[in-house]
Amino acid sequence: MQNALTSAPIFPTIWRLVLPNILAMTAGALVTIAETWYVGQLGLLPLAGMALVFPMIMLQQMLSAGSMGGGIAAAISRALGANDTPKANALVLHATLIALGIGLSITFIFLFFSRPIFTAMGGQGEALEQCLAYAHMAFLGVVSIWLTNSFTSVLRGTGNMRTPSKVLLSVCLGQVVLSGILGLGLGPIRGFGMAGVAAGTVIAYSASAVFLFFYLRSSRSQLKLSFNSPLSAKLFIDILKVGGMSSLSSIQTVATIVVVTRLMSSFGPEALAAYGIGTRLEFLLVPITFAFGVACLPMVGMALGANLVQRAKQVAWSGALLSSILVACIGLFVCFWPGAWSEIFTANPLVISYTALYFLWVGPCYGFFALGLCLYFASQGAGKLLGPVLAGTFRLCTVALGGVWLTQNNGSAVEMFALIAAGMVGFGVLTALAVFKVSWAR
Repeated sequence: MQNALTSAPIFPTIWRLVLPNILAMTAGALVTIAETWYVGQLGLLPLAGMALVFPMIMLQQMLSAGSMGGGIAAAISRALGANDTPKANALVLHATLIALGIGLSITFIFLFFSRPIFTAMGGQGEALEQCLAYAHMAFLGVVSIWLTNSFTSVLRGTGNMRTPSKVLLSVCLGQVVLSGILGLGLGPIRGFGMAGVAAGTVIAYSASAVFLFFYLRSSRSQLKLSFNSPLSAKLFIDILKVGGMSSLSSIQTVATIVVVTRLMSSFGPEALAAYGIGTRLEFLLVPITFAFGVACLPMVGMALGANLVQRAKQVAWSGALLSSILVACIGLFVCFWPGAWSEIFTANPLVISYTALYFLWVGPCYGFFALGLCLYFASQGAGKLLGPVLAGTFRLCTVALGGVWLTQNNGSAVEMFALIAAGMVGFGVLTALAVFKVSWAR
């Protein structure tokens, strides 16, 4: 039987799948801002501790939702496109076991080795202790994040975007309420500081993991989580070959943020603050692109499962075009009216002027970044990720090597902004070339 995702008009179908995801992904980005505000109320040292642990927390989300989650959705969508429902059902159990294995392994690593890890990242004194208070609680329950994102990826692989979005919206609401109450206290409930803020996240994701577990065991779900399915090395490989390669891209993205932050600190606190304000906007733009990417992923996977190679490429280019136009418009807006964003965070005139320069260079390039990121997710559906990953490597090397050269040769913050922009353009163009050149035929 032909699936609607392999036959329905492309543009309307993408929009139908995108809208629920945009709401959920944007809410997730806003939760990050709210959580940072809570920690800021605890003081400067907790805020410094949060800065240490945040890249590792963000990496868990990227790996579980974007990387391994992409591998899960891609494998399931290709199986459904080929009308192999038994294989798709078997993949649900394999996805669950992968999430459990990775989540528990990460818990072990951070419970026993978090101090040397965060010390190596520059943590010391009370800031390190605050970081560890958050990390020990957060990573104690990180398996709930892996299970939630794996279960939602299973549903997205079937083309069901509404249920994952509703669940993630509920998670966001739970995080905002519970992290605020448990971290800062409310009435007779005393605040537990950093551990309390982290506990709100753990509780919200644990509840969502339990709900999705029973949902996938119920008659409401298209695919079923059954423990009677036989285990197969081939099915593990179907998920891991895409999820593993995608994980390299996620690690590169976090490495790029860490490297640029370190390099920007060489140009003074005002330039660093301007970069921080710029990346706050990017934290909202990435979820928009992610929403388009995860909408395209099952459409591409099902098309290729049905051997509709031309349609798969059309889906990829259509989603990339829509996301790049939308994000480019936002980039051009802040390029011409930077104060509309920067003045939300600061009244310092020097920081505002640096932020204006940042958006002048980087704003017009946001569309290229969205183009590359959406095509990267579409490539997950095709299982053809080498080109997009190498494009991410180019971006990392561009900002890292170029930034080091600038810091050693009296470069300016503006030149660093231009380098960041060049990295985005390179990532988008090279990813587009890879998708254009590489055959997606099986």
